[in-house]
Amino acid sequence: MGSLILPSSGLVYVDANTVIYAVEKVQPYAEVLDSLWKSVAAGSLAVLSSELTVCEALVRPLRERKPILEAAFRSFLIGSREFRLMPIVLATLERAARIRAEIGMKTPDAIHAATALEAGVSMFLTNDPIFRRVAGLPLVVLSEVIAGSEKAHDRAG
Repeated sequence: MGSLILPSSGLVYVDANTVIYAVEKVQPYAEVLDSLWKSVAAGSLAVLSSELTVCEALVRPLRERKPILEAAFRSFLIGSREFRLMPIVLATLERAARIRAEIGMKTPDAIHAATALEAGVSMFLTNDPIFRRVAGLPLVVLSEVIAGSEKAHDRAG
């Protein structure tokens, strides 16, 4: 299994799947993400996501009536000093619309990409290779990291 090569500083964007892997401790992803959370705790990196992630991450715990899991997501997303949620503002929505128009990406994915680009992140962590279509996005695909693939870090800092 490969290891996650992190930027030395800056902002790391995590999408909803990455948050779900972390909170639910989904292996082998949670193990790979461990170095990220250690760097965040040490203060060398900051992690952020769109407010949209709250909606995406809470669906399953709410649907399945799992209040403990719901509380875990809320604590991670809202109650953590190390984790920032970026608001969905007009400029982000306009950029997301441009991304959708140019590459046909679904709205939630386009909002994640636009949010990361607006924030000027050093790394965008996901498990969805569709984000490769977004120019300028410093992408790392977790499944490729696990496989030890060279492509995993081809566009990351």
